[in-house]
Amino acid sequence: MVSAERAVLVAGVGMIQFTKPGQNAAYDQMGAEAIGLALRDAGIDYGLVEQAYAGYVYGDSCAGQRTIYQAGMSGIPIVNLNNNCSTGSTALFLARQAVESGAAECVLAVGFEQMSPGAIAAIFADRVSPFADFDRTCDELVDVELPLALRYFGGAGREHMRKYGTTLDDFARVRAKASRHASHNPLSLFKNVMTEEEVLNSPVVWPGVMTRPMACPPTCGAAAAILVSAAFAKKHAIASQVKIAAQAMTTDRPVSLASGSMIDLVGRDMAERASKSVYERAGVGPDDIRVVELHDCFAHNEVITYESLGLCPEGGAQKFIADGDNTYGGKVVTNPSGGLLSKGHPLGATGLAQCYELTHQLRGTAGARQVDGVRHALQHNLGLGGACVVTLYEKTS
Repeated sequence: MVSAERAVLVAGVGMIQFTKPGQNAAYDQMGAEAIGLALRDAGIDYGLVEQAYAGYVYGDSCAGQRTIYQAGMSGIPIVNLNNNCSTGSTALFLARQAVESGAAECVLAVGFEQMSPGAIAAIFADRVSPFADFDRTCDELVDVELPLALRYFGGAGREHMRKYGTTLDDFARVRAKASRHASHNPLSLFKNVMTEEEVLNSPVVWPGVMTRPMACPPTCGAAAAILVSAAFAKKHAIASQVKIAAQAMTTDRPVSLASGSMIDLVGRDMAERASKSVYERAGVGPDDIRVVELHDCFAHNEVITYESLGLCPEGGAQKFIADGDNTYGGKVVTNPSGGLLSKGHPLGATGLAQCYELTHQLRGTAGARQVDGVRHALQHNLGLGGACVVTLYEKTS
């Protein structure tokens, strides 16, 4: 049990406008801007930050220092992180651990990404891929020639269709919902509203399984958060309304590779274990959650994750979507920000952008995106290869 003084509060958050590759500032400028916004939001000076964790996937060593030094060169520990698409929330996870353990009172987590157009590809061709075992399993289960990410998540979606009767229309409804939510987010990459018919009539990526809008776009951007102890907040008169009630990071177990399931290969087991852990630690359940930011890198993964997080029963995602329980007026608003599908997915920044959205939801400052009656908010961030971070936030007053 964490003491009241060691409770971890989200003191400040910052996020910049997400953009298409080629329309962005340099990675260090984007990250520095997000840091400045988070510090101003917290109302503190950079000199009070005792540790920093910087997350990015595509960048050279010590890019975190290059970025953070623009806020100040104070000699603090700076740790650079790469945990695939869960990199941003990994930075958040370590920052939370530092504060909760008493190693530091005020910690910065920042994520940024400067991406290139097109499908994600390996950078190093002269060594074994971290995904080698996963790729072999994917090859055994998926018999189409497509970029790997599309094969992974499209294959998982196809399995869900075959097992539970999910249809292409269901994925289109999820994608259209994302666009409606993003239309109210000034920081989202895409703000245009798409109908289900427009999603279905878009260019086909995988016949019967996926159209182009069902996959998230390569994106550039940055986001940051300042985490502090309750004691630090009291000392510096920080009126935070948001605390991290529970958090868990999981990695793969043998079932991911051995079950013969693409759904397991893309992280179902990791998400189930992480979410169950945070529910147990916080003493709440899925029915207590009114808003979720989850990892919708593909519409298919959003559908699968409804079940992994316990928002609906296994095999119940289709009804969950049909009943409108994934949007305003339903049980739990999923991805009010527009999610990765519309807000965009700069890999290192995504987990902290989710934190940004949920912090504003709990503060009641999300504007047209505001979900009514939010006391608890859930975040799910997934990286293949693999790592999953689930974070439960709680309103403090």
